Amino acid sequence: MSDFMDKAKDFADKHDKQVDQGIEKAGDAADKRTGGKYDNQIDKGVDAAQQRTGDGDTGR
Repeated sequence: MSDFMDKAKDFADKHDKQVDQGIEKAGDAADKRTGGKYDNQIDKGVDAAQQRTGDGDTGR
């Protein structure tokens, strides 16, 4: 399992922009499916996830 996590971290480091875009799309999909009911919480989760991937958040 450690090898998988190392590879995932390496991928996120090398492809920060793409990972952040994927997280953003997932957040948008979750927001749409919940009808915007949890928009604030989803945005906080997206921001937190983006800050933990790659070399840093590429922003929105």
